[in-house]
Amino acid sequence: MQRIVRLASTAALTLIALPLAVSAQDFNWHGAVAQGQTIEIKGVNGDVSAEPSGGNDVEVTAVKRARHDDPAGVRIDVVPHAGGVTICAVYPTPAGRQPNECRPGSEGRMNVQNNDVTVHFVVHVPAGVALTGRTVNGAIEATRLNGDVDLTSVNGSIVFSTTGVGRAQTVNGSITGEMGRADWSDRLAMATVNGGITLTLPASLSTELHASTVNGGIETDFPITTSKVDRRRLDGTIGGGGRTLSLESVNGGIAIKRE
Repeated sequence: MQRIVRLASTAALTLIALPLAVSAQDFNWHGAVAQGQTIEIKGVNGDVSAEPSGGNDVEVTAVKRARHDDPAGVRIDVVPHAGGVTICAVYPTPAGRQPNECRPGSEGRMNVQNNDVTVHFVVHVPAGVALTGRTVNGAIEATRLNGDVDLTSVNGSIVFSTTGVGRAQTVNGSITGEMGRADWSDRLAMATVNGGITLTLPASLSTELHASTVNGGIETDFPITTSKVDRRRLDGTIGGGGRTLSLESVNGGIAIKRE
């Protein structure tokens, strides 16, 4: 996108195109992550995109952009650990807070205050490597993958497709997912507040289903033995049960489709 500035003169009106981003910096990392381990991306402002890798290594690129703040003030940290590799966009620490720190999972600190730098991550994921993607203000799209995915945003929609098992959660956005496996253990939950959920699952699906919405309908392609059904809630068993699938929305419909 560009911003048009009009400069008046006595001779003519001149149009000058100025870029929205005052600067941009690229980041590139590639390395080995063993099958069964996880590549984890943790951002704050910006989208996360993922697609299959053409080789055995994970490759992560990132582009930083801003209107006002300095992109150089946001560093990209790479943290190898026993479970794989975590890569974070680490923003300047707000005054009076403990230093921001890139750590795996729920560890670390990612506090941001009045900083408009966006970081768009693109991840190439080899088969058998799991992906965990986290952002606050941004969408997540992870398609055609061959490993489990676990995706979380706050202000952004989530789209994924994988031959493995997927998990997704957001607040302001929809969730659209396609899973090749339905053998998760215990409970699989997906939730949003402002958006719908559309989930495509294998025909062999067996689960206890708990789906609820406040403003929206619920529909399923699977035969279901219901224990409770009304406009806002559907509880029942698909196939032989054996595990739990929980889908929750407030302002959006829920659709469960058969592969």
